[in-house]
Amino acid sequence: MNTTPSKTTDLSKTASPADDPEKSTADAVTEDPTATPSAAPADGTPVAADDFEDDDLEPDPFTEARHGVGAGATAVVSAALGIVALTGAWSGRVAAERETLMGQIQTSGGGSPAQQIAEIYGDAWHTTALVNGVFALLALLVGVFVLVRPAFGTPATRPQPAWIRAVALAGVALGTLGVLISVGMYFDLFLSLPVAGTPAG
Repeated sequence: MNTTPSKTTDLSKTASPADDPEKSTADAVTEDPTATPSAAPADGTPVAADDFEDDDLEPDPFTEARHGVGAGATAVVSAALGIVALTGAWSGRVAAERETLMGQIQTSGGGSPAQQIAEIYGDAWHTTALVNGVFALLALLVGVFVLVRPAFGTPATRPQPAWIRAVALAGVALGTLGVLISVGMYFDLFLSLPVAGTPAG
């Protein structure tokens, strides 16, 4: 009779990774397919989610449309003021008519022809030149402001559009021309006041 004890297996013994190298290697390489890839750089510096969102988003079309609106409107105002300075404003006509009326009142009691010309015609002429000169000077100052504005304050992210500079330059040119014409009118450089003839006798 064979009394050799039979080989038994100890079920309580668990396999360690060292006992099964292939299993441990497979577990280490296996990745979770549902896991989100990390955006952290190789040096371990944490990266905020906002850094990626701001770069990936497309520029807002409304923001693009609003770029340069204020400068463009100011440039158009400059050009419009220059046109008004050259063609004349209703305020200049009203002021000239007021000076004419005042001259008529002052000379109604009598006065020399030269005085009547100066009070009725000359003052109205000079007032019109003064009002037009004010509009021309405003056009010049506003146009220059639009042109030099990018050099001051917070630097703009983009250069000033070309059409804004073109309109502002037009306002500066019209304003300068209006100032020269108004100065000539006010000091009678282009046309002098009429001179009354000497009465015969």
